[in-house]
Amino acid sequence: MSLLARPAVAALAAKAIQRLTSLAGARIAATARGTFPEFPRDTLELTVPTSIAPARVVVYRPPGVDPSPPVHVNFHGGGYVMADPEVDDPLCRHLAATAGVVVANVDYVVAPQHRFPAPPRQAYEVVRWISGHGTEHGWDGARLTVGGQSAGGGLAAAVARLALEEHGPAIALQVLHYPPLDLSVAAAGKKALSAKPMLRPWMADIFDSAYVPDPRERADRLASPAGAADTADFTGIAPALVITAELDLLRAEGIRYAERLRQAGALIEHHDVTGADHGYDVKDTAKAREVYTLIARHIREATS
Repeated sequence: MSLLARPAVAALAAKAIQRLTSLAGARIAATARGTFPEFPRDTLELTVPTSIAPARVVVYRPPGVDPSPPVHVNFHGGGYVMADPEVDDPLCRHLAATAGVVVANVDYVVAPQHRFPAPPRQAYEVVRWISGHGTEHGWDGARLTVGGQSAGGGLAAAVARLALEEHGPAIALQVLHYPPLDLSVAAAGKKALSAKPMLRPWMADIFDSAYVPDPRERADRLASPAGAADTADFTGIAPALVITAELDLLRAEGIRYAERLRQAGALIEHHDVTGADHGYDVKDTAKAREVYTLIARHIREATS
């Protein structure tokens, strides 16, 4: 075990990362809001009550006159450690404009302050609330999709799993964008096609150990649905769009999960982004536009 994989050390490192992210918050927000300037930002904030903690949700309204459009719930990335939903502002504006949906961008709890299973439980309760409160807020909760990037993709997968197990809400599509789906395998045991991947094993050690300190819990279905221990029947789970990045350390587990969904008849498409690494869409605007357009198309088709 590396030093950074020790839970106490990982927790300290995670808090240091949070402080650095907070200091860079204004710069991150400015960069994000400057991407895709052709898509307007029309937002309001809501607070959703959950059993874990209240969750701040930034709601992006689509242009147009539809009084009750579909709703897409988005979970940002950050290794289950960084609380920075603003980084997904370009995606949320793009989807609102091109898919014609309300986008609910969730500021969920993170580790080490809130360890597993608090984030997936809160994420599920937020989605359940959004499904049931569309009438008073101006969206159609019966036409609901979920998705996320990196750790947010892992949360979206967990939400779809809990919706299957707890019989709702109905999810028309789950969008899993370069997600971590197997924490039961140590980062050192994962291979990337890039000699210098963006997501390094030492970073994954911090994220995994801060989020799920007990290695025995990392095989849980809500943390590792692509792990060998999870063999449950997936019949009836929400249809999925799985997007992996060719050079990503997490690509192999994304491919495994896509195949598992395919065997259950739940895979709509597996799209591998050629020549891209983890988090590619933050800096590569051209690839981001291409993939966001793909996501928007699938959301439109799922909610039409």
